[in-house]
Amino acid sequence: MRIPVLAVAVVVALGPSGVAWAWGPVAQAVVTAKAIDALPKGLKEFYKAHRLEMPTLALEPTFPEDGPDRRFAADRLMPFPFADLPHSEASLKQKYGDAVSVGRLPWLIHESYARLVDAFKAKDKTRILEESDNLASLVAQMDNPLALTDNADGQKSEQHGLYLRFSTKFPEAVANKLKVDPDAAVFLDDPKGYVFSMLTSTYVWVDNVMLLDEIAKRGKSAYGDIYFEDMAGRATDLLSRRLTQAANDSASYWYTAWTDAQRPELK
Repeated sequence: MRIPVLAVAVVVALGPSGVAWAWGPVAQAVVTAKAIDALPKGLKEFYKAHRLEMPTLALEPTFPEDGPDRRFAADRLMPFPFADLPHSEASLKQKYGDAVSVGRLPWLIHESYARLVDAFKAKDKTRILEESDNLASLVAQMDNPLALTDNADGQKSEQHGLYLRFSTKFPEAVANKLKVDPDAAVFLDDPKGYVFSMLTSTYVWVDNVMLLDEIAKRGKSAYGDIYFEDMAGRATDLLSRRLTQAANDSASYWYTAWTDAQRPELK
């Protein structure tokens, strides 16, 4: 399924390093829209009926507040596959102290999920839609390989500006070529633990993204149209797979939150 180009504008806050820690507006809108398609009947009807009330999909879209916490540079702590990584924020701080800044993405997901469960229990339509949108943006981050590495912006490999190129400019350049078709949402037995399985399954793509970016730049003086044409032939499938997984994971978190809230009837 091909995604049309989305004409949207967004202002993002930059973290201390100058990196905008989010997928760009095109990628995020695609993830949110396709997550709705992956929901089971009934829940899907609710989201479809109110999709334009979700911030990312509104006629004048807005996007979640950005910031340096919306990442998790796990390789700053230990090498892949992160076997001894603490799964609670308290344990992480106890082991490494507060001085190590790697982001709070796993725990931001946990916190957003809990708020969504509460919103479902209250049958608060506005809160459900806004928190679903926020949760999808966080989950999508967990499916972005660059959000999980200390070399996110290519600053250690002379690929400066990599995060913006891959997460924002590249999705815009190939919007009409993306094929995002997620599987049906599934119930997550352990929504907190699932975050860390996402960490390992996403991180394996870090080297691929960096290599494809480096190859596409070879022989070119700048990251211009020719670079993006080259990158499109090499990495569109990888990007489509990452956004598909993000849509699938987002839908599964929504569905699990609704189920944990005892499946309230929604209008």
